[in-house]
Amino acid sequence: MSRPTLPAPHAEPAPTPSQTVGPFYGYALPFAKGGDIAPTGHPDTITLHGHVLDGAGQPVPDAIVEVWQPAPDGSRTGAPGSLRRDPVTGAVIGRDGLAFTGFGRVSTDADGHFTVRTLPPGGVPYLSLAVFARGLLHHLYTRAYLHDADGGAADALLAQLPPERRATVVTTPDGAGVHRFDIRLQGDGQHEETVFLDFG
Repeated sequence: MSRPTLPAPHAEPAPTPSQTVGPFYGYALPFAKGGDIAPTGHPDTITLHGHVLDGAGQPVPDAIVEVWQPAPDGSRTGAPGSLRRDPVTGAVIGRDGLAFTGFGRVSTDADGHFTVRTLPPGGVPYLSLAVFARGLLHHLYTRAYLHDADGGAADALLAQLPPERRATVVTTPDGAGVHRFDIRLQGDGQHEETVFLDFG
């Protein structure tokens, strides 16, 4: 009769499996005017927009995209105010339309589309993005390099990427001051997966 094999007395416990990051976050994370990072009516406002797409090229309708960036002067302090609350009701009323916070958060719509209005970043040629979507064990980080920004050609990350991979993190022009940036969570054979960064 064989005896069951017991684990070694000092064996390391197995890690708890990761859980997906969505779609429950859609109920708490979005806030009013989350994509309006630029002060209302600012003449230097640029628009970043695109779709979040899955491995089959289908839109992801309940993803969230966060944008982090320095101000046009290169400062990274930002300003408080993204999550202002009404002092009477306590309801989140969002931005005041005046302060530049350097941070935005938007949900994709039913077509997987997102839009952010912001100011050109100072000191770097890109906007930093974090993507939350159903089925992901961890949110993803990437960069949207502005196609018309100074310094993009000399950027160390871009210089390391082959041309087809580099194209996944560079915006395409879509009108005056408008940057198109689609985020592909996986490649589909015809299109490359967006380059994602590991900060671990």
